[in-house]
Amino acid sequence: MEKIQKFELLNKQVESILDGETNLVANLANTCALIKETFNHFWIGFYLVDKEANNLVLGPFQGPMACTRIPFGKGVCGSSWSEKKTLVVDDVHQFPGHIACSSQSNSEIVIPIFKDEEVFAVLDIDSDKLATFDEVDKEYFEKLAAIVSKKLI
Repeated sequence: MEKIQKFELLNKQVESILDGETNLVANLANTCALIKETFNHFWIGFYLVDKEANNLVLGPFQGPMACTRIPFGKGVCGSSWSEKKTLVVDDVHQFPGHIACSSQSNSEIVIPIFKDEEVFAVLDIDSDKLATFDEVDKEYFEKLAAIVSKKLI
């Protein structure tokens, strides 16, 4: 199956599994599982904005242990939050201020999820290979983030 077909099926599955369920943790966990089953990336997870502490806090994920908190504007996740945009990084070791939660992570895409035009969370996906993510990933993961935002928040 081609990547676009996989994304179209994934996004339909995410929309279906979120329909009618209101529990945030369950929905984010199932979304991670669906992404993992579809693409088998090294690490997939959500970080939720903690406004009081001005950092991201680890939410549901699939993969090895992860950083628990990421400061605003730091690393790829914190930068995606502060810039309010998706970041695609071909080589995380070249990203200024990269936070190495795992030395096995080599490329990354981080997609902000919005509530009332503010970032509520970010979806972080890491690969153990360089230059894994492209414009197709960006487009379809942004569509997935919009589904999550619409259904959960």
